[in-house]
Amino acid sequence: MKIDIISDTVCPWCFIGKRRLERALSMRPEMVPEINWYPFQLNPEMPEEGIERTLYLNLKFGSAERANEIYRVVAEASTSEDLDINFDAIQRMPNSLKSHRLIEYSRLKDAQHAVMENLFRSYFFYGTDIGSLNSLLEIAKDSGLDPTQVRDYLESDEDLELVRTQDIQSRKMGVSGVPCFIIADEFAVSGAQEPEVFLQVFDAAKQLNSATNSNV
Repeated sequence: MKIDIISDTVCPWCFIGKRRLERALSMRPEMVPEINWYPFQLNPEMPEEGIERTLYLNLKFGSAERANEIYRVVAEASTSEDLDINFDAIQRMPNSLKSHRLIEYSRLKDAQHAVMENLFRSYFFYGTDIGSLNSLLEIAKDSGLDPTQVRDYLESDEDLELVRTQDIQSRKMGVSGVPCFIIADEFAVSGAQEPEVFLQVFDAAKQLNSATNSNV
């Protein structure tokens, strides 16, 4: 079953949503998913070098207190998925464009799953600046990619406009927040929903496919 995931690498709900999707898939072991990740920058105007996280939180939420309230909910959800997200480790809010280009590169190398997992882990567990070229090269290496080839790719403009266009296309489709899961090209699941929601959509997609095939 085809599953397209629109996400941002700096979005904690996207990491949580990934885990919940994985739990749902584990409940349907007979189903073979075809998963593809697509970009959505929550902060497309972020400077290329990123900004200090404290400044970012103040600009986005108005105060550290308000940010703490919001992230408390995220922390509770992450704990329920056994994700040890450490927001205190994040000192810098990165521009996520380079990380999305790495994801696009990894698509052709059949390494998207490993790259996504390592991007999320690096950023949310250890506060790694995933806007930094050197950090991305380490993540690429840990994901089984050739860091020299990845450096050449990221230092070029290859796929730069493609990634930007994919982001724009998602917005034109009506996506205003992430994660967003497009299942079997027919059903959209918005947000980090519980596994039960995914299971219902899997079943609906299967029924639709059966009905379509029976009418052919």
